[in-house]
Amino acid sequence: MNKYFSLVLFAHSIFALPFAIIGFFLAVNTTDYPFAWMKLLLMLACMVFARNAAMAFNRYLDRDIDAVNPRTAMRDIPAGRVSPRQALTFTIVNCVLFIGATGLINTVCLYLSPVALAVVLGYSYTKRFTPLCHLVLGLGLGLAPLGAYLVVTGTFHLVPVFYSLAVLFWVGGFDIIYALQDEEFDREQHLNSIPAWLGKRKALRLSEFFHMLSAIFVVLPLFYVPLRWFYIAGVIFYVLLLIYQHRIVSPTDLSRVNRAFMTTNGVASVVFAVFFLCDVIFLW
Repeated sequence: MNKYFSLVLFAHSIFALPFAIIGFFLAVNTTDYPFAWMKLLLMLACMVFARNAAMAFNRYLDRDIDAVNPRTAMRDIPAGRVSPRQALTFTIVNCVLFIGATGLINTVCLYLSPVALAVVLGYSYTKRFTPLCHLVLGLGLGLAPLGAYLVVTGTFHLVPVFYSLAVLFWVGGFDIIYALQDEEFDREQHLNSIPAWLGKRKALRLSEFFHMLSAIFVVLPLFYVPLRWFYIAGVIFYVLLLIYQHRIVSPTDLSRVNRAFMTTNGVASVVFAVFFLCDVIFLW
């Protein structure tokens, strides 16, 4: 079982999970629907199953590409720790568990579960035909706050859409930074990415633009729900970390890409969610 933990990199769940928690408690605190532990646990289960399926399928589909890329050659499938068949089986099992969990929540989540899986699994194909693959990844993770809101209410609302768009552009922006490492490899292998398409300097400018949009979308909820000082402090912290990751990465120095990608963004999402929850608990 330990090999599957390595295959799906559970640490990466830190990106979308805090925003799913925001979506869940936004619904609980702005509607008449009560808090329910079962719904929260089912929402968390859906996050885990979807993430497992998406990442295992990505590793399965990219196994030949990973094998010839020096940066990824030691991933589990190229290194022989997990077979392609095992990875595909793991993907299918988690897809079934995801659909089953949504069926226990409500009919809206059940009916939309194939759409969610199509997005998070379909991302793995996109690098083969479009440099906008980073935004498709962002879309997949951006379903988290909207999906969590649907878990509670079974209905759509504008504010969780703001958070979904914030995640879409946030993830799209930092995935561009991460992809800077493979610019030359992607170009040689005829794979699509923003860095391979635009070059490092222009790719970083586009990443900055995406992060500016993300900052705008985390500010917009202030005009629709009674968020106050804790939330504003969280927004400021989130924006400062977006700025920080662009200060430590440049077209000529990629030595701190991993710090920008994993550490900075992981801290940004967790702390932002904590400030949101503090606002909900102490000021609402």
